[in-house]
Amino acid sequence: MMNASIDLLRKMPAFGGLKPTSLELILNQSEAIRKETGETFFCEGERGDRLFVLQTGQVRIQRKWQGNAIKLGTLGPGDCFGEMALIDFQKRSATVMAECSCQAICVPASALALLYRQDVEQYAIIMMNLGREVSRRLRLADNRLFELVHRHGQGDTIGIPEV
Repeated sequence: MMNASIDLLRKMPAFGGLKPTSLELILNQSEAIRKETGETFFCEGERGDRLFVLQTGQVRIQRKWQGNAIKLGTLGPGDCFGEMALIDFQKRSATVMAECSCQAICVPASALALLYRQDVEQYAIIMMNLGREVSRRLRLADNRLFELVHRHGQGDTIGIPEV
């Protein structure tokens, strides 16, 4: 079981470049969890102290808007979620719900803290990988926003502050 989980993590961008010993350390601090259709991994606004690696199934990412749940996207096997809260120490920005029976590896922040204490270089690699994943998702969101704004003819006046 451990070897299969190490192989899964090794194939994922978030864990790419990590040594097998680092992956084993992370997995030894993690737990396998199961969620059934409609169950949540976490809810928008909750404190975030873990990330999840989806082994099987599909999850729905959603946010509340004016009392309604708005679907932002879906993730499948091999994807990770919950990483933003480990990077920026903010509350969860969305709810993640199982769309079918799912199995995931739950990686607590304490596992990454232990990795930091034992091998700061390996910790830096995983944090850079998570940053890249967040950046990739931000680019997708930027493209969606750009298409939406231009499809509705609002040009360059969408109320986003300049950076």
